[in-house]
Amino acid sequence: MHILVIDTSTPTIVTGIVTASGGSVDGTTAPTARSVAERILPDCRQHGERLTPSILECLDEAGVKTADLDAVVVGCGPGPFTGLRVGMATAIAFGEALGIPVHGVCSLDSIAIRLAEQEPAQSRLLVATDARRREVYWASYERTDTGAGPVRVGGAAVNKPADVAELVGVVGSLSVPGSLAEKLRVGTLAEVPAFDLSPSPVSLVRAADLAREPEPIVPLYLRRPDAVPPKPKPISPAVPDVEL
Repeated sequence: MHILVIDTSTPTIVTGIVTASGGSVDGTTAPTARSVAERILPDCRQHGERLTPSILECLDEAGVKTADLDAVVVGCGPGPFTGLRVGMATAIAFGEALGIPVHGVCSLDSIAIRLAEQEPAQSRLLVATDARRREVYWASYERTDTGAGPVRVGGAAVNKPADVAELVGVVGSLSVPGSLAEKLRVGTLAEVPAFDLSPSPVSLVRAADLAREPEPIVPLYLRRPDAVPPKPKPISPAVPDVEL
């Protein structure tokens, strides 16, 4: 099957066309996935301007028409509100227009899959991404022997970097943006091998349970929105009280 893959949960915009097969309904076996075209745009804040052109470039490079797509996989965060909703809205639009399923995955899970490949000897993993406001999104994982990838055992959550070490305890390796590594690597994390990883098209597909009916797409914001309803203001005495 041909899968359109989208992730805008981090400053890196990820798009790609992946071929996949297999995967068990109970999630114990991950699908076999291979990237046939991808666009990875690091540190790109122009989600609205760059996302759709990147998708079209991937389709053209892969020699795949939109009618040939069998499914969409999209990263649902956690991530900042604006960037995240661009990717998810685009994924949903493709799914509805083509009548194909849209599978949402936790973006941190896809990074954990990549981290497990970097550090195959480590059984406990930590993934953190930039949440801004001097905080990080994070989740911890345990490696399994099933071949389905690491299992999330803590998070997803948002905290200050200095608090994460106390919350997760001992881990064998971690992924954290380079700009935040010094702030996160304290306490039990001080000497842990660190990588700076983002989701990839293949890891996003491997994080999805393609054999199951997709659940409703729900973004992982982990924060209340910045915008709040305005407080009611008293009516000006200059406005006449007229009964209609």
